Amino acid sequence: MSDETNSRERKADANAEIASGERFAFGDNWAKFLRSLNEDRIKEAQKDLQKMLEIDSLTGKRFLDAGCGSGIHSLAARRLGASVVGFDYDPASVACAAELKRRYYDGDPNWTIGEGDILDPDYLSELGQFDIVYSWGVLHHTGAMYKALANVDPLVAPRGKLFISIYNDQGGASRRWRRIKKAYNASPRIIRALIVGLCYPRLWGPTTIRDFLRLKPFETWRNYAKNRGMSPHRDVIDWVGGYPFEVAKPEEIFEFYRDRGYALRKLFTCGGSLGCNQYMFIRSPAEAKRHKV
Repeated sequence: MSDETNSRERKADANAEIASGERFAFGDNWAKFLRSLNEDRIKEAQKDLQKMLEIDSLTGKRFLDAGCGSGIHSLAARRLGASVVGFDYDPASVACAAELKRRYYDGDPNWTIGEGDILDPDYLSELGQFDIVYSWGVLHHTGAMYKALANVDPLVAPRGKLFISIYNDQGGASRRWRRIKKAYNASPRIIRALIVGLCYPRLWGPTTIRDFLRLKPFETWRNYAKNRGMSPHRDVIDWVGGYPFEVAKPEEIFEFYRDRGYALRKLFTCGGSLGCNQYMFIRSPAEAKRHKV
């Protein structure tokens, strides 16, 4: 089967899942994000990579952005000197990343973008191995998180780094959010707007009250885009709509990769609250050889 045929089938599958309410239209949200993207946000993305990966430069390194979304971290890695491969399951996300490349690195052979599925081992086998495998906030949206976690393993070169973020397991709260997200995606637009409105007090109420008590009203809201790279409203929609939705406790992710020969180098948790725990692992060369990678 040709690459063009595979691409058409992936696009049809993604669009069908979105239309049926089984998947959030992440790419549409990223398209809106690109309208407000500026140099400050790109620099923040670069700093985030440098901090988490413990590097100043990625010159000479291969960087995989698995689930590239808007492409902002692919762009950040390219600016840091890496040769970048990015892919996404959502065709609208691929279009966003392609537009970002056109703006900043038009025609650059060291940054490629494709439509691909982290659950498709045949597609992944064609990519090779990478010094850095990056997948921020993606694998828990596949509908088969542990398969996705396993599928990134062969992509990491010996002594390579794996940087992922996974939604924190809050028990009952996570199950309630899953039901809300599923309802959002299955609802018409007017009901979706109502669901988002009802979620605002839970997501922003405590922070807003805290800012007022500090005599700095809406300070967090005003600074949010600078710190997170996405406007607070777009981030609320991304959170409420983000489905499929799976979660894990930090120890579960640690043990999963420890058993595959990875050492946990850095961990940033969300403190038991909403959001993602971030992990940076380093792969043991001996384990990579044992698994015939």
